Amino acid sequence: MTEKRALSMATALLPSTLSFRGSLTRQVNHPSYVFVNTHKRVFVGCSAKKKIGFFDQILDYIEGGPKLRKWYGAPDLLPKDGSGVDEEDENQEEEEVRDAVLVTDGDSEMGQMIILSLIVKRTQVKALVKDKRMANEAFGDYVESVAGDMTNKQFLNRALRGVRAIICPTEGFFYNVGSLKGIKHVILLSQLSVYEGSSGIQAMMRGSSKKLAEQDESKLMASGLPFTIIRTGALQDTPGGEQGFCFDEGCSVKGSLSKEDAAMICVEALSAVPQGGFAFEVVNGEEKVPDWKQCLVTLMEKAD
Repeated sequence: MTEKRALSMATALLPSTLSFRGSLTRQVNHPSYVFVNTHKRVFVGCSAKKKIGFFDQILDYIEGGPKLRKWYGAPDLLPKDGSGVDEEDENQEEEEVRDAVLVTDGDSEMGQMIILSLIVKRTQVKALVKDKRMANEAFGDYVESVAGDMTNKQFLNRALRGVRAIICPTEGFFYNVGSLKGIKHVILLSQLSVYEGSSGIQAMMRGSSKKLAEQDESKLMASGLPFTIIRTGALQDTPGGEQGFCFDEGCSVKGSLSKEDAAMICVEALSAVPQGGFAFEVVNGEEKVPDWKQCLVTLMEKAD
């Protein structure tokens, strides 16, 4: 079933009740998001003055029952508290099927954009969050939210159980994290070029973020895992899907990239797993990309 067909069926079938949900008013591949700040946490919200979009319907539909979930192809329901996993069963961990994508910092703005894009792609999603209750309210049963200390081996094993790939939308995840054994692909959204290009007061304000970004890239490169580092220009609150792209060396120092486009590229990068490590720069520009998998493969070949 095509995404356009799914969109048509969802529009006809799904309720349009407005709750704590995201909004999509453009095409599925380039969603538009509205966010609200609640208790110093940024969570997906929706303006009552705007027409309820596809993401509102999808996230209403999440709670629509087993019949609709089966039609959409959603994963099996998880317990509300995230339990049901035998943390002591090490043999099961070795033999498990890994088909989920873990999004770190899932309650950040970029994390939520990536999560919603993964939901539209019918991907099984796990999210590392600070506030599990709020994340459950935002995403329902389509996302398995986990909260805890990633330096704790037992929690790390539980968080990574069933995970094939990790998407890191912000810096700092790899600083203290332990072994990522079993992970097949790591995608890191990096603004290191932006931090390195800062000067004066901006450089001082971004000093800690720059250090974390440097540590993340260094540790990921030394991990031995297949990885993709997406070095973006300054991330902007502009609509995605309306501009082309530029991948020239050095473009990320001066250029900018829509946050919506950045989220989309992170998700598309799942389709192109490098043999080892791979890094590229991207900002909005003139080049149109009709096939992201082929685009990424071509960039990998140039990097070699």
